[in-house]
Amino acid sequence: MKYSDFAIGGEFVTTSGTWRCTDIGTRTVIAIRVSDGEDASWFRGPPYAVAEMVFDENDLDGCWQDQAACDADQ
Repeated sequence: MKYSDFAIGGEFVTTSGTWRCTDIGTRTVIAIRVSDGEDASWFRGPPYAVAEMVFDENDLDGCWQDQAACDADQ
């Protein structure tokens, strides 16, 4: 994905699961993993009951807009 493809509240996929974007910085994307099946209330925030992960410009090549795009690229 390109940096411009991310939107706060939007979801994207990596090989480790599905993520929801919670913030966009100058060169980073912050997200929470939503594919672990925890209680849906954990994903309401901020603050969130799950850890946020920072994706920098080096990580964006490993992000896809959906699972089909991820599978096609593998």
